[in-house]
Amino acid sequence: MTRDPSRLSPLPSGRIEERFADKSPRYTEAEAIAEANRCLYCVDAPCVKACPTSIDIPSFIRKIATGQVKGAARTILTANLLGQSCGQACPVEVLCAGDCVYDAWGREPIAIGRLQRYAVESALARDPRLFRAKPPTGKRVALVGAGPASIAAAGYLALEGHRAVIFEQKAIPGGLNTLGIAPYKMKGHEALRELEWVLSLGDVELRTGVSVVERASAPGEVSAGDLLAGHDAVFLGLGLGADARLGIPGEDGEGVVGATAFIERLKADPRLDLAGVRRAAVVGGGNTALDVAHELALLGVDVAIVYRRSEAEMSGYAHELEGARVAGARLVENRVPVEVVREGGRVVALRVARADGGARREAQGPAPVAEELVPADLVAVAIGQSRATRVALAFEGVALDARGRVVVDPATHRTGNPKVYSGGDCVNGGKEVVNAVAEAKIAARAMHEAMMTRAGGAAPGPAPQGS
Repeated sequence: MTRDPSRLSPLPSGRIEERFADKSPRYTEAEAIAEANRCLYCVDAPCVKACPTSIDIPSFIRKIATGQVKGAARTILTANLLGQSCGQACPVEVLCAGDCVYDAWGREPIAIGRLQRYAVESALARDPRLFRAKPPTGKRVALVGAGPASIAAAGYLALEGHRAVIFEQKAIPGGLNTLGIAPYKMKGHEALRELEWVLSLGDVELRTGVSVVERASAPGEVSAGDLLAGHDAVFLGLGLGADARLGIPGEDGEGVVGATAFIERLKADPRLDLAGVRRAAVVGGGNTALDVAHELALLGVDVAIVYRRSEAEMSGYAHELEGARVAGARLVENRVPVEVVREGGRVVALRVARADGGARREAQGPAPVAEELVPADLVAVAIGQSRATRVALAFEGVALDARGRVVVDPATHRTGNPKVYSGGDCVNGGKEVVNAVAEAKIAARAMHEAMMTRAGGAAPGPAPQGS
Protein backbone atom coordinates (compact mmCIF):
# COMPACT_ATOMS: atom_id res chain seq x y z
CA MET A 1 0.00 0.00 0.00
CA THR A 2 1.28 3.46 -0.88
CA ARG A 3 0.04 6.60 0.82
CA ASP A 4 2.95 9.04 0.74
CA PRO A 5 3.83 9.84 -2.92
CA SER A 6 7.53 9.72 -2.03
CA ARG A 7 7.11 6.04 -1.21
CA LEU A 8 6.39 5.02 -4.80
CA SER A 9 9.04 2.44 -5.61
CA PRO A 10 11.30 3.46 -8.50
CA LEU A 11 11.55 1.18 -11.49
CA PRO A 12 14.64 -1.05 -11.41
CA SER A 13 17.68 -0.08 -13.44
CA GLY A 14 18.87 -2.14 -16.37
CA ARG A 15 15.55 -2.02 -18.23
CA ILE A 16 15.75 -2.20 -22.01
CA GLU A 17 13.63 0.97 -22.28
CA GLU A 18 16.57 2.91 -20.89
CA ARG A 19 18.41 2.35 -24.17
CA PHE A 20 15.94 4.44 -26.17
CA ALA A 21 16.62 8.08 -26.97
CA ASP A 22 13.82 10.61 -26.54
CA LYS A 23 12.15 11.11 -29.92
CA SER A 24 10.96 14.64 -29.02
CA PRO A 25 13.13 15.98 -26.19
CA ARG A 26 11.85 18.84 -24.09
CA TYR A 27 12.35 22.28 -25.58
CA THR A 28 14.78 24.73 -24.06
CA GLU A 29 13.26 28.06 -23.06
CA ALA A 30 14.55 29.74 -26.21
CA GLU A 31 13.21 26.97 -28.44
CA ALA A 32 9.81 27.08 -26.75
CA ILE A 33 9.47 30.85 -27.08
CA ALA A 34 10.52 30.75 -30.73
CA GLU A 35 7.98 28.03 -31.52
CA ALA A 36 5.24 29.73 -29.49
CA ASN A 37 5.74 32.93 -31.47
CA ARG A 38 4.84 31.05 -34.67
CA CYS A 39 1.31 30.50 -33.35
CA LEU A 40 -1.45 32.68 -34.85
CA TYR A 41 -3.56 32.41 -31.64
CA CYS A 42 -6.69 31.69 -33.67
CA VAL A 43 -9.90 32.89 -32.03
CA ASP A 44 -11.93 29.97 -33.36
CA ALA A 45 -9.03 27.59 -32.94
CA PRO A 46 -9.54 24.23 -34.69
CA CYS A 47 -6.81 22.71 -32.51
CA VAL A 48 -8.98 23.17 -29.39
CA LYS A 49 -11.92 21.42 -31.05
CA ALA A 50 -9.63 18.52 -31.95
CA CYS A 51 -8.46 18.04 -28.34
CA PRO A 52 -10.64 15.56 -26.40
CA THR A 53 -9.97 17.51 -23.18
CA SER A 54 -10.54 20.92 -24.83
CA ILE A 55 -7.31 22.51 -23.65
CA ASP A 56 -7.24 26.23 -24.51
CA ILE A 57 -4.23 25.76 -26.76
CA PRO A 58 -3.83 29.31 -28.12
CA SER A 59 -4.01 30.67 -24.57
CA PHE A 60 -1.30 28.44 -23.14
CA ILE A 61 0.95 29.00 -26.14
CA ARG A 62 0.57 32.77 -25.85
CA LYS A 63 1.56 32.50 -22.18
CA ILE A 64 4.71 30.61 -23.13
CA ALA A 65 5.55 33.31 -25.67
CA THR A 66 5.24 36.00 -22.98
CA GLY A 67 7.23 34.09 -20.35
CA GLN A 68 4.24 33.01 -18.23
CA VAL A 69 5.17 29.34 -17.97
CA LYS A 70 3.28 28.76 -14.71
CA GLY A 71 0.14 30.24 -16.21
CA ALA A 72 0.57 28.07 -19.30
CA ALA A 73 0.86 24.95 -17.14
CA ARG A 74 -2.22 25.89 -15.14
CA THR A 75 -4.22 26.35 -18.33
CA ILE A 76 -3.17 22.90 -19.53
CA LEU A 77 -3.59 21.04 -16.24
CA THR A 78 -6.96 22.56 -15.43
CA ALA A 79 -8.28 20.95 -18.59
CA ASN A 80 -6.10 17.82 -18.45
CA LEU A 81 -4.42 16.74 -15.21
CA LEU A 82 -2.22 14.35 -17.20
CA GLY A 83 -1.01 17.15 -19.43
CA GLN A 84 2.61 16.07 -19.05
CA SER A 85 2.17 12.55 -20.38
CA CYS A 86 -0.28 13.67 -23.05
CA GLY A 87 2.29 16.23 -24.21
CA GLN A 88 4.67 13.33 -24.82
CA ALA A 89 2.40 10.49 -25.89
CA CYS A 90 -0.59 12.08 -27.63
CA PRO A 91 -0.83 11.44 -31.39
CA VAL A 92 -0.93 15.17 -32.03
CA GLU A 93 -0.54 14.47 -35.75
CA VAL A 94 -4.17 13.28 -35.86
CA LEU A 95 -5.52 15.50 -33.07
CA CYS A 96 -4.60 19.11 -32.27
CA ALA A 97 -1.60 19.62 -34.56
CA GLY A 98 -3.40 17.68 -37.28
CA ASP A 99 -6.03 20.44 -37.33
CA CYS A 100 -3.59 23.36 -37.11
CA VAL A 101 -4.41 26.03 -39.72
CA TYR A 102 -0.83 25.81 -40.98
CA ASP A 103 -1.61 22.32 -42.32
CA ALA A 104 -4.07 23.76 -44.83
CA TRP A 105 -1.37 26.13 -46.07
CA GLY A 106 1.19 23.36 -46.54
CA ARG A 107 3.32 24.63 -43.68
CA GLU A 108 4.68 22.88 -40.61
CA PRO A 109 1.99 22.85 -37.87
CA ILE A 110 2.72 24.26 -34.44
CA ALA A 111 4.50 21.69 -32.25
CA ILE A 112 1.69 21.70 -29.70
CA GLY A 113 2.74 18.51 -27.92
CA ARG A 114 6.30 19.68 -27.36
CA LEU A 115 5.12 23.09 -26.14
CA GLN A 116 2.69 21.40 -23.76
CA ARG A 117 5.43 19.18 -22.38
CA TYR A 118 7.74 22.16 -21.96
CA ALA A 119 5.16 24.20 -20.04
CA VAL A 120 4.09 21.43 -17.66
CA GLU A 121 7.51 19.98 -16.92
CA SER A 122 9.14 23.39 -16.49
CA ALA A 123 6.42 24.73 -14.20
CA LEU A 124 6.20 21.63 -12.01
CA ALA A 125 10.00 21.49 -11.69
CA ARG A 126 9.95 25.04 -10.30
CA ASP A 127 6.90 24.71 -8.05
CA PRO A 128 4.56 21.68 -8.10
CA ARG A 129 1.97 23.46 -5.93
CA LEU A 130 -0.11 24.82 -8.78
CA PHE A 131 -3.50 23.93 -7.25
CA ARG A 132 -5.05 23.84 -3.79
CA ALA A 133 -7.65 21.27 -2.79
CA LYS A 134 -10.94 22.44 -1.35
CA PRO A 135 -11.80 21.63 2.30
CA PRO A 136 -12.61 17.95 3.01
CA THR A 137 -16.16 16.90 2.25
CA GLY A 138 -16.06 13.61 4.13
CA LYS A 139 -16.95 11.74 0.94
CA ARG A 140 -14.98 8.69 -0.21
CA VAL A 141 -14.53 7.33 -3.73
CA ALA A 142 -12.92 3.99 -4.62
CA LEU A 143 -11.18 3.79 -7.98
CA VAL A 144 -10.43 0.36 -9.44
CA GLY A 145 -7.27 0.26 -11.53
CA ALA A 146 -4.39 2.74 -11.42
CA GLY A 147 -4.29 3.64 -15.11
CA PRO A 148 -4.74 7.09 -16.66
CA ALA A 149 -8.52 7.22 -16.24
CA SER A 150 -8.46 6.44 -12.51
CA ILE A 151 -5.45 8.66 -11.87
CA ALA A 152 -7.09 11.65 -13.54
CA ALA A 153 -10.44 11.03 -11.84
CA ALA A 154 -8.74 10.70 -8.44
CA GLY A 155 -6.94 14.00 -8.95
CA TYR A 156 -10.07 15.90 -9.89
CA LEU A 157 -12.02 14.37 -7.00
CA ALA A 158 -9.26 15.17 -4.51
CA LEU A 159 -9.20 18.79 -5.62
CA GLU A 160 -12.92 18.95 -4.82
CA GLY A 161 -12.15 17.81 -1.27
CA HIS A 162 -13.11 14.15 -1.58
CA ARG A 163 -11.02 11.21 -0.39
CA ALA A 164 -9.92 9.05 -3.34
CA VAL A 165 -8.58 5.52 -2.83
CA ILE A 166 -7.07 3.77 -5.87
CA PHE A 167 -6.90 -0.04 -5.91
CA GLU A 168 -4.36 -1.55 -8.31
CA GLN A 169 -3.76 -5.27 -8.86
CA LYS A 170 -0.20 -4.91 -10.13
CA ALA A 171 2.82 -3.94 -8.06
CA ILE A 172 3.67 -1.12 -10.49
CA PRO A 173 0.94 1.52 -10.85
CA GLY A 174 0.24 3.79 -13.79
CA GLY A 175 -1.33 1.39 -16.27
CA LEU A 176 -0.69 2.27 -19.90
CA ASN A 177 1.34 5.38 -19.04
CA THR A 178 3.92 3.47 -17.02
CA LEU A 179 3.90 0.12 -18.78
CA GLY A 180 2.55 0.64 -22.29
CA ILE A 181 3.74 3.90 -23.86
CA ALA A 182 6.53 3.44 -26.40
CA PRO A 183 9.81 4.22 -24.59
CA TYR A 184 11.00 6.59 -27.31
CA LYS A 185 7.95 8.72 -26.42
CA MET A 186 7.90 8.44 -22.62
CA LYS A 187 9.79 6.41 -20.03
CA GLY A 188 8.13 4.62 -17.14
CA HIS A 189 9.82 6.75 -14.49
CA GLU A 190 8.38 9.88 -16.12
CA ALA A 191 4.88 8.43 -15.79
CA LEU A 192 5.51 7.61 -12.11
CA ARG A 193 6.71 11.16 -11.53
CA GLU A 194 3.43 12.47 -12.93
CA LEU A 195 1.51 10.02 -10.74
CA GLU A 196 3.39 11.26 -7.68
CA TRP A 197 2.26 14.79 -8.51
CA VAL A 198 -1.39 13.71 -8.78
CA LEU A 199 -1.13 11.90 -5.44
CA SER A 200 0.06 15.17 -3.89
CA LEU A 201 -3.03 17.13 -4.97
CA GLY A 202 -5.17 16.14 -1.99
CA ASP A 203 -6.41 13.15 -0.04
CA VAL A 204 -5.40 10.43 -2.52
CA GLU A 205 -4.30 6.96 -1.45
CA LEU A 206 -2.82 4.31 -3.71
CA ARG A 207 -3.07 0.64 -2.77
CA THR A 208 -1.07 -1.66 -5.02
CA GLY A 209 -1.19 -5.46 -5.06
CA VAL A 210 -4.93 -5.46 -4.37
CA SER A 211 -7.39 -7.41 -6.53
CA VAL A 212 -11.06 -6.47 -6.67
CA VAL A 213 -13.22 -9.59 -6.85
CA GLU A 214 -16.83 -10.60 -6.40
CA ARG A 215 -16.14 -12.33 -3.08
CA ALA A 216 -12.87 -11.78 -1.23
CA SER A 217 -11.35 -15.01 0.07
CA ALA A 218 -7.61 -14.38 0.22
CA PRO A 219 -5.13 -11.73 1.37
CA GLY A 220 -4.77 -8.95 -1.16
CA GLU A 221 -8.39 -9.19 -2.25
CA VAL A 222 -11.28 -6.81 -1.66
CA SER A 223 -14.85 -7.50 -2.69
CA ALA A 224 -16.97 -5.29 -4.91
CA GLY A 225 -19.62 -5.30 -2.20
CA ASP A 226 -17.18 -3.96 0.39
CA LEU A 227 -16.11 -1.15 -1.96
CA LEU A 228 -19.73 -0.16 -2.50
CA ALA A 229 -20.51 -0.32 1.20
CA GLY A 230 -17.45 1.64 2.29
CA HIS A 231 -17.49 4.40 -0.32
CA ASP A 232 -19.91 6.97 -1.64
CA ALA A 233 -19.02 6.17 -5.26
CA VAL A 234 -16.87 3.73 -7.25
CA PHE A 235 -15.01 4.42 -10.50
CA LEU A 236 -13.99 1.54 -12.77
CA GLY A 237 -10.82 2.35 -14.71
CA LEU A 238 -10.12 -1.23 -15.69
CA GLY A 239 -8.28 -0.78 -18.95
CA LEU A 240 -8.08 -3.85 -21.17
CA GLY A 241 -7.19 -7.46 -20.52
CA ALA A 242 -4.70 -9.97 -21.86
CA ASP A 243 -3.39 -10.05 -25.43
CA ALA A 244 -5.45 -12.05 -27.92
CA ARG A 245 -3.95 -15.21 -29.39
CA LEU A 246 -3.60 -16.36 -32.98
CA GLY A 247 -4.81 -19.90 -32.36
CA ILE A 248 -2.32 -21.52 -34.75
CA PRO A 249 0.11 -24.44 -34.42
CA GLY A 250 3.42 -23.64 -32.74
CA GLU A 251 2.10 -20.60 -30.91
CA ASP A 252 2.64 -22.03 -27.43
CA GLY A 253 6.12 -21.77 -25.99
CA GLU A 254 9.15 -19.53 -25.88
CA GLY A 255 9.60 -17.00 -28.63
CA VAL A 256 5.94 -16.00 -29.05
CA VAL A 257 4.75 -13.05 -27.00
CA GLY A 258 1.66 -10.92 -26.64
CA ALA A 259 2.49 -7.36 -27.73
CA THR A 260 1.33 -5.48 -24.64
CA ALA A 261 2.90 -8.05 -22.31
CA PHE A 262 6.16 -7.69 -24.23
CA ILE A 263 6.10 -3.88 -24.06
CA GLU A 264 5.45 -4.09 -20.32
CA ARG A 265 8.51 -6.27 -19.82
CA LEU A 266 10.62 -4.05 -22.07
CA LYS A 267 9.66 -1.04 -19.94
CA ALA A 268 9.80 -2.56 -16.46
CA ASP A 269 11.60 -5.91 -16.32
CA PRO A 270 15.42 -5.78 -16.32
CA ARG A 271 15.46 -9.57 -16.75
CA LEU A 272 14.16 -9.36 -20.32
CA ASP A 273 16.94 -10.57 -22.59
CA LEU A 274 16.76 -10.07 -26.36
CA ALA A 275 20.18 -11.56 -27.04
CA GLY A 276 19.87 -13.84 -30.03
CA VAL A 277 16.81 -12.05 -31.41
CA ARG A 278 17.97 -10.89 -34.85
CA ARG A 279 14.66 -11.15 -36.70
CA ALA A 280 11.08 -10.59 -35.54
CA ALA A 281 7.60 -10.88 -37.00
CA VAL A 282 4.99 -8.55 -35.54
CA VAL A 283 1.44 -9.64 -36.32
CA GLY A 284 -1.20 -6.92 -36.55
CA GLY A 285 -2.02 -3.59 -38.14
CA GLY A 286 -2.91 -1.36 -35.21
CA ASN A 287 -0.85 1.16 -33.27
CA THR A 288 0.34 -1.42 -30.75
CA ALA A 289 1.79 -3.52 -33.56
CA LEU A 290 3.49 -0.45 -35.00
CA ASP A 291 4.91 0.50 -31.59
CA VAL A 292 6.39 -2.96 -31.05
CA ALA A 293 7.82 -3.01 -34.57
CA HIS A 294 9.32 0.45 -34.12
CA GLU A 295 10.85 -0.47 -30.76
CA LEU A 296 12.40 -3.69 -32.02
CA ALA A 297 13.75 -1.97 -35.12
CA LEU A 298 15.40 0.72 -33.00
CA LEU A 299 17.08 -2.08 -31.05
CA GLY A 300 18.65 -3.35 -34.28
CA VAL A 301 16.22 -6.20 -34.96
CA ASP A 302 15.14 -6.96 -38.55
CA VAL A 303 11.34 -6.54 -38.27
CA ALA A 304 8.52 -7.64 -40.54
CA ILE A 305 5.01 -6.34 -39.80
CA VAL A 306 2.60 -9.05 -40.93
CA TYR A 307 -0.90 -7.75 -41.65
CA ARG A 308 -3.87 -9.66 -43.06
CA ARG A 309 -5.12 -6.79 -45.20
CA SER A 310 -3.63 -3.96 -47.23
CA GLU A 311 -1.72 -0.94 -45.94
CA ALA A 312 -4.68 1.30 -46.78
CA GLU A 313 -6.87 -0.75 -44.44
CA MET A 314 -4.56 -0.61 -41.42
CA SER A 315 -6.09 0.89 -38.28
CA GLY A 316 -2.70 2.16 -37.09
CA TYR A 317 -1.83 5.78 -37.76
CA ALA A 318 0.04 6.52 -40.98
CA HIS A 319 2.67 8.57 -39.13
CA GLU A 320 3.35 5.63 -36.79
CA LEU A 321 3.84 3.28 -39.74
CA GLU A 322 6.20 5.79 -41.33
CA GLY A 323 8.16 6.04 -38.07
CA ALA A 324 8.50 2.26 -37.91
CA ARG A 325 9.65 2.17 -41.52
CA VAL A 326 12.23 4.87 -40.96
CA ALA A 327 13.57 2.79 -38.06
CA GLY A 328 13.92 -0.17 -40.42
CA ALA A 329 10.70 -2.20 -40.16
CA ARG A 330 8.98 -3.43 -43.32
CA LEU A 331 5.34 -4.24 -44.03
CA VAL A 332 4.26 -7.67 -45.28
CA GLU A 333 0.64 -7.03 -46.22
CA ASN A 334 -2.22 -9.34 -47.18
CA ARG A 335 -0.72 -12.24 -45.23
CA VAL A 336 -2.45 -14.51 -42.72
CA PRO A 337 -0.32 -16.40 -40.14
CA VAL A 338 -0.95 -20.14 -40.26
CA GLU A 339 1.91 -21.62 -38.19
CA VAL A 340 4.79 -20.67 -35.94
CA VAL A 341 7.66 -22.80 -37.26
CA ARG A 342 10.04 -24.23 -34.66
CA GLU A 343 13.24 -26.22 -34.80
CA GLY A 344 14.22 -27.97 -31.58
CA GLY A 345 11.59 -25.90 -29.80
CA ARG A 346 13.09 -22.59 -30.96
CA VAL A 347 11.12 -20.21 -33.19
CA VAL A 348 12.71 -19.91 -36.64
CA ALA A 349 9.92 -18.51 -38.80
CA LEU A 350 6.27 -17.55 -39.16
CA ARG A 351 4.48 -19.39 -41.93
CA VAL A 352 1.94 -17.13 -43.64
CA ALA A 353 -0.65 -17.63 -46.35
CA ARG A 354 -1.26 -15.08 -49.06
CA ALA A 355 -4.74 -13.57 -49.03
CA ASP A 356 -6.58 -11.73 -51.79
CA GLY A 357 -6.91 -8.66 -49.54
CA GLY A 358 -9.45 -5.87 -49.75
CA ALA A 359 -12.90 -5.40 -48.33
CA ARG A 360 -14.52 -7.72 -50.90
CA ARG A 361 -13.41 -10.84 -48.99
CA GLU A 362 -14.80 -9.65 -45.65
CA ALA A 363 -17.88 -11.88 -45.81
CA GLN A 364 -16.03 -15.06 -46.69
CA GLY A 365 -12.75 -14.56 -44.85
CA PRO A 366 -9.22 -14.72 -46.31
CA ALA A 367 -8.68 -16.93 -49.33
CA PRO A 368 -5.20 -18.50 -49.13
CA VAL A 369 -3.53 -18.97 -52.50
CA ALA A 370 0.08 -19.66 -51.45
CA GLU A 371 2.30 -19.94 -48.41
CA GLU A 372 5.70 -18.54 -47.52
CA LEU A 373 8.01 -18.24 -44.53
CA VAL A 374 8.85 -15.01 -42.71
CA PRO A 375 12.13 -15.75 -40.87
CA ALA A 376 11.85 -14.83 -37.18
CA ASP A 377 13.44 -15.54 -33.82
CA LEU A 378 10.54 -13.76 -32.10
CA VAL A 379 6.85 -13.44 -32.95
CA ALA A 380 4.92 -10.59 -31.29
CA VAL A 381 1.14 -10.86 -31.51
CA ALA A 382 -0.75 -7.55 -31.60
CA ILE A 383 -4.26 -8.43 -32.76
CA GLY A 384 -6.22 -6.99 -29.86
CA GLN A 385 -6.89 -7.55 -26.18
CA SER A 386 -9.58 -9.18 -24.11
CA ARG A 387 -12.00 -7.13 -22.02
CA ALA A 388 -11.78 -6.85 -18.22
CA THR A 389 -15.29 -8.25 -17.80
CA ARG A 390 -14.91 -10.22 -14.58
CA VAL A 391 -14.22 -7.21 -12.38
CA ALA A 392 -16.93 -5.07 -13.98
CA LEU A 393 -19.58 -7.77 -13.59
CA ALA A 394 -18.74 -8.14 -9.90
CA PHE A 395 -20.65 -4.90 -9.38
CA GLU A 396 -24.42 -5.37 -9.41
CA GLY A 397 -26.13 -3.41 -12.16
CA VAL A 398 -23.03 -2.96 -14.32
CA ALA A 399 -23.61 -4.18 -17.88
CA LEU A 400 -21.42 -4.89 -20.90
CA ASP A 401 -22.19 -4.35 -24.56
CA ALA A 402 -21.81 -6.95 -27.30
CA ARG A 403 -18.09 -6.08 -27.61
CA GLY A 404 -17.42 -6.50 -23.89
CA ARG A 405 -17.22 -2.78 -23.07
CA VAL A 406 -18.70 -1.32 -19.89
CA VAL A 407 -21.99 0.42 -20.71
CA VAL A 408 -22.24 3.99 -19.40
CA ASP A 409 -24.39 7.08 -19.85
CA PRO A 410 -22.14 9.26 -22.05
CA ALA A 411 -23.32 12.43 -20.28
CA THR A 412 -22.19 11.24 -16.83
CA HIS A 413 -20.29 7.98 -17.40
CA ARG A 414 -22.52 6.37 -14.79
CA THR A 415 -23.19 2.66 -15.22
CA GLY A 416 -26.43 0.82 -14.48
CA ASN A 417 -25.47 0.97 -10.80
CA PRO A 418 -26.14 4.53 -9.52
CA LYS A 419 -22.97 4.44 -7.39
CA VAL A 420 -20.65 3.08 -10.08
CA TYR A 421 -19.03 5.10 -12.87
CA SER A 422 -16.47 4.09 -15.47
CA GLY A 423 -14.13 5.44 -18.14
CA GLY A 424 -11.06 4.77 -20.22
CA ASP A 425 -10.29 1.75 -22.36
CA CYS A 426 -12.83 -0.53 -20.64
CA VAL A 427 -15.53 1.85 -21.92
CA ASN A 428 -14.14 3.10 -25.25
CA GLY A 429 -12.51 -0.18 -26.30
CA GLY A 430 -8.97 1.19 -26.44
CA LYS A 431 -8.26 4.80 -27.35
CA GLU A 432 -5.65 7.36 -26.32
CA VAL A 433 -4.60 8.55 -22.87
CA VAL A 434 -6.23 11.91 -23.58
CA ASN A 435 -9.58 10.16 -24.21
CA ALA A 436 -9.27 8.42 -20.84
CA VAL A 437 -8.68 11.78 -19.15
CA ALA A 438 -11.66 13.33 -20.93
CA GLU A 439 -13.93 10.53 -19.75
CA ALA A 440 -12.50 10.71 -16.24
CA LYS A 441 -13.33 14.43 -16.10
CA ILE A 442 -16.96 13.74 -17.02
CA ALA A 443 -17.24 10.97 -14.44
CA ALA A 444 -15.50 12.93 -11.68
CA ARG A 445 -17.79 15.90 -12.19
CA ALA A 446 -20.86 13.68 -12.17
CA MET A 447 -19.73 11.83 -9.03
CA HIS A 448 -19.01 15.12 -7.30
CA GLU A 449 -22.42 16.54 -8.13
CA ALA A 450 -24.23 13.35 -7.11
CA MET A 451 -22.39 13.09 -3.77
CA MET A 452 -22.90 16.74 -2.92
CA THR A 453 -26.56 16.62 -3.91
CA ARG A 454 -27.14 13.60 -1.66
CA ALA A 455 -25.34 15.42 1.14
CA GLY A 456 -27.47 18.52 0.65
CA GLY A 457 -24.42 20.61 -0.19
CA ALA A 458 -23.58 22.83 -3.10
CA ALA A 459 -21.83 21.53 -6.17
CA PRO A 460 -19.52 24.42 -7.06
CA GLY A 461 -17.58 24.88 -10.28
CA PRO A 462 -15.16 22.30 -11.59
CA ALA A 463 -11.75 21.75 -10.02
CA PRO A 464 -8.93 22.64 -10.04
CA GLN A 465 -9.01 25.69 -7.83
CA GLY A 466 -6.14 28.12 -7.87
CA SER A 467 -3.75 28.66 -5.02
